[in-house]
Amino acid sequence: MTEPTPPVIEIRDLHKSFGTLEVLKGVSLSAPSGHAISLIGSSGSGKSTLLRCCNLLEDSQSGEILFNGEPIRWRGEGMARRPADAKQVTRVRTNLSMVFQSFNLWSHMTILENVMEAPVTVLGRPRDEVEASARRYLDQVGIGDKADAWPAQLSGGQQQRAAIARALCMEPKALLFDEPTSALDPELEQEVVRVIKDLAAEGRTMIVVTHDMRMAADVADHVIFLHQGKIEEEGTPEALFGNPTSERLKGFLSHSVPA
Repeated sequence: MTEPTPPVIEIRDLHKSFGTLEVLKGVSLSAPSGHAISLIGSSGSGKSTLLRCCNLLEDSQSGEILFNGEPIRWRGEGMARRPADAKQVTRVRTNLSMVFQSFNLWSHMTILENVMEAPVTVLGRPRDEVEASARRYLDQVGIGDKADAWPAQLSGGQQQRAAIARALCMEPKALLFDEPTSALDPELEQEVVRVIKDLAAEGRTMIVVTHDMRMAADVADHVIFLHQGKIEEEGTPEALFGNPTSERLKGFLSHSVPA
């Protein structure tokens, strides 16, 4: 019998504090290959911090983080805990592409150059090969005609789609989205939502932090509701949005329900 494939990302009993403020209080999650997870919750519930811990942009104080079944190695304890192997951190980060709320495009590079930069300089891939991939991903997100434009010439929605193309061009094992539409006007937001829905339909492994309950329901196989640093409720979108059991989740959804 073949061994089951380990999740791309697995978090076990993670604790994270900023000084005396405990932000994550023993959170566990699993992102199997080809599955999308939505993280929802009020501001300050720990959603973005959890995502940043997945990508090792934040150091956690206890708990395990595994990538494709490989545990992150640590040195030190508590507030002094840090990843022990810099090469392991680099390997994990290059396989977990993150799309932020702010687009973070380099203003002195064209859109095509922005998308190509990391695969060429970080991964050392051949420039011709990367350019072909970059143009393909720009076409996929609907801005292939903007390859030679500068970021300042694009709308916010177009810039965020360029950031998604840049993440895809790293050929990651998983995509991490941190409130990818919250900085956009409603009409531009829908451009980005469509792209993320298409990626979910492709079977991309994704973790999406979002305030948009409609998108959370549409893209996810599994939804996690965080409240004050703990998982208050989790399950399928149908269960969480259609029949929530937690009073806290019911109250949260009463302010924002997917159509």
